[in-house]
Amino acid sequence: MTAQQPYAIRFSAQAAKVLATLPEHVEDTAWDVLDAAAGAPWVFGQWNAEDPEGEDVRHASVGQLSLTYWVNRPLRRLSVLTITWLG
Repeated sequence: MTAQQPYAIRFSAQAAKVLATLPEHVEDTAWDVLDAAAGAPWVFGQWNAEDPEGEDVRHASVGQLSLTYWVNRPLRRLSVLTITWLG
């Protein structure tokens, strides 16, 4: 059995700008979260659990850091839509 390659990670323009302004330790945490998501995209909760068609939009929170991403199954990509840090 061959292991699946992790999903590629892409950033929206807004998310890329936020990532560039984060303190180094917060950026490291964001990358740790994204590495986990790239290996298993559904490990984090659905952004809106009441939306039956929104299964591929996920939300990950660690402390004061939150990321929202969309799982593009056919292209095996994660598109990071938002990054929020309350610090």
